Amino acid sequence: MTAVAAVTPSIRVGPEPVDVAGEQAAACAGRSDIGAVVAFTGLCRDEGGQLAALELEHYPGMAEAEIGRIADEAVTRWPLLGLRVVHRSGRVLPGETIVLVVAASAHRAAAFEAAAFLMDFLKTRAPFWKKEHRADGSAGGWVAAKDEDDAATERWAR
Repeated sequence: MTAVAAVTPSIRVGPEPVDVAGEQAAACAGRSDIGAVVAFTGLCRDEGGQLAALELEHYPGMAEAEIGRIADEAVTRWPLLGLRVVHRSGRVLPGETIVLVVAASAHRAAAFEAAAFLMDFLKTRAPFWKKEHRADGSAGGWVAAKDEDDAATERWAR
């Protein structure tokens, strides 16, 4: 599905907690033509009680620019009427939000597909580094990229 860009994506990266309801409301603000909103919220897991926190590092400006490129691609592929991406940086505790994607469209298929596209590419292209902090105080390692995340992005090849 191809569409003319109807929306300017909102991109934000920072250490502040994510207001999921507020971001969803902002994506729909002032519009009565939205029929579907898909919000994906990625949370920090405790890995069975073994993880005390994740620390997310990024290069300010670079991460926002890359997320912007991914979001712009989503806007060209689907007829989105609202798009917001919020990614945390810094120390994130289990249960807290790491990433939020809100995609709004007139119809559900576009919103679902755009949100999935964004998450697949955020996992593989957004320049973030995640370091684990273990609950027992032992040194955690850097989280490696996963082959299944790369494979997930291949379904979007044109």
